[in-house]
Amino acid sequence: MSQPTHLAGLYAGVEESAGLIDVVCSRDTVQNILTAYEDVLPQALVAFRVATNARHEGEFDCRFTVPKDVDPYVRARAHGLVTETGHPAESLLADVEQRCVVDLYGVDFGVVGGFRKIWVYFPPGQSQSLSTLAAIPSMPRSLAENIGFFADRGIEDKADLIAIDYHSKTVNLYFTDLPEGLCTPRSVLEMHRAIGLPDPSEQMFRFCEKAFGFYATFSWESPAIQRIAFSVKTKDPLSLPARLGPKIEKFVKTVPYGVDDPKMVYAAMTSSGEEYYKLQSYYRFRSRSRLDLMPSADRAADPA
Repeated sequence: MSQPTHLAGLYAGVEESAGLIDVVCSRDTVQNILTAYEDVLPQALVAFRVATNARHEGEFDCRFTVPKDVDPYVRARAHGLVTETGHPAESLLADVEQRCVVDLYGVDFGVVGGFRKIWVYFPPGQSQSLSTLAAIPSMPRSLAENIGFFADRGIEDKADLIAIDYHSKTVNLYFTDLPEGLCTPRSVLEMHRAIGLPDPSEQMFRFCEKAFGFYATFSWESPAIQRIAFSVKTKDPLSLPARLGPKIEKFVKTVPYGVDDPKMVYAAMTSSGEEYYKLQSYYRFRSRSRLDLMPSADRAADPA
């Protein structure tokens, strides 16, 4: 049976874009994922991601939105994209759905490593409190143990979305409605030191000053916050004070999709001191999507 035209076109776009950074798609892996969600892809926002850190070397990520009436984990399980082991991560999405109103989902996969992550967006204006999320039975206990970190910064009730990573067995919590001053160099330095991460570089401090939000990563294996990452939206990533490196620079300059659409750039620090950046570029952008409501570094720099 031939592949539907819209899937063939998307696969070609994924393959071409991955090739720009010398990553070769696993055809079966990518096509199995696209086939599992083929009914939602024509309307989906689709984005690509490139990262500079060693863990993502040789990989190229793709992500797309899924409407709230389609359970992305049930779909992934039905198509053999996940192998269940009894880990709490496998129950987390269902537990969140029972306790929180969901506005939208997303799916994230690597063209080499396959199905990786599910995103859960809460409705606009209905951010979740961390106490509610921490009470979910399958949530990492490290969240409950670190609520004070977020309360001290006035964002304990401002979680906008969750990402469940089934590959690394971690959870990201995203915050976009940040109090003024939270991304200043002093505050960013305090945040890193509070969770035992190395001090950022001066370049990263300047990058964070443009951030509209950040996310924190939790694990079931450790009581500590694993990582914090800061997010900037811009149409010109190469103008940012960031060491994007030759791989991302090449991708930005040569990718044929979404050239005029905004880009998302993330900056993070590993516990080993590796400072790295991730670029999210769009294959198919929806101008009325929730992402378009986020402040951009370009607009923030515009005196008008």
